[in-house]
Amino acid sequence: MKSIHPESAAIEIDELPGDGHRIRLSGAWRNNSLGTLLQSNGRLVPASGDAPVEIDLSAVSDMDLAGAWLVRRYMATRQAEGSPVKLTGASRNMRELIGALPESVKAPAGPGAPLPLFQRIFSPVGEAMVELWRDMVAMMFVLGSAVHGAQTKLGRGSGVSPASVVTQLDHMGVRAVPIIVLMSFLIGAIIAQQGAFQLRYFGAEVFVVDLVGILQLREIGVLLTAIMVAGRSGSAITAEIGSMKMREEIDALKVIGLNPIGVLVFPRLVALTVALPLLTIVANFAALYGAAVVAWTYSDITFDVFTTRLHDAIDYSTVASGMIKAPFMALIIGIVSAVEGMKVGGSAESLGRHVTASVVKSIFVVILVDGLFAMFYAAIDF
Repeated sequence: MKSIHPESAAIEIDELPGDGHRIRLSGAWRNNSLGTLLQSNGRLVPASGDAPVEIDLSAVSDMDLAGAWLVRRYMATRQAEGSPVKLTGASRNMRELIGALPESVKAPAGPGAPLPLFQRIFSPVGEAMVELWRDMVAMMFVLGSAVHGAQTKLGRGSGVSPASVVTQLDHMGVRAVPIIVLMSFLIGAIIAQQGAFQLRYFGAEVFVVDLVGILQLREIGVLLTAIMVAGRSGSAITAEIGSMKMREEIDALKVIGLNPIGVLVFPRLVALTVALPLLTIVANFAALYGAAVVAWTYSDITFDVFTTRLHDAIDYSTVASGMIKAPFMALIIGIVSAVEGMKVGGSAESLGRHVTASVVKSIFVVILVDGLFAMFYAAIDF
């Protein structure tokens, strides 16, 4: 006979005829007196095939959920191995407490046979496709819930106040103007300098105006602005909604009868949809001004010549092709950021992971949509 005595709880194991065991428990089987028994992973005695096991609780003075859980876990483990388990000497309360716990436990994962090569290659692909489909469904749900829960009427009873939209416009639009202007000015200047350097070999430096004007107005302006907004405002949306979810503020909105997506997401979507086209216009002017400065200092192209050449090089379709993309990119950034914010769990690690995923996914989808627009414009000769 062998004994284990962790504080006031005790176990005595007797050998039975036929290679069986009788486990006699005694003492107080409570959370504060179990000690190392909780680390035994349900194996109070070594496994012995299909030998019967009898658990005697007649000497147990007290038992709480922790002690009952340990007994139930051991019973389920031995039953899963094919050993009959019999419970004796238990009071009515003990039987009811043990019986209320799950009857089965998940077997510990052990080293199994290696998966087939086909499954190892395509299983991650399938999981990625399933995750992509779930993200698309979540994005459609967020968009529909935002529109449905917006209650666009003004005044008392409105779910969205104009003040919240104006506040988000200030955060996402007005405060982003300095960094957008600086970035676009430098981008325009770099494109003009590199273009003039290459075109100088052909004696066609004046065509740098066409290069900068068409490239900036059709592609670079709205694309870089959207990427900057995704990194700046998209991450902020995910962090704000994620932190609200961690502090259970979103649950509080549901309790008081408000739609959290309509209250939190809709003002941000409206602000992004308005701010991104305006920031694109600011970025285009800053880039063209930077290109004009470089063309004047590097290639002696005056501002009058630059303006005249730019007027001849671009038309309405050049400006419109870039501005049409802006609202779509704004919606994509807002919806992706909101979806990632709603996924945040209860830890800071989860918040950081979803903020990173929000920025990465937003930038990827923005670039993908820009490519789709480019193919569409080419197909309709726009």
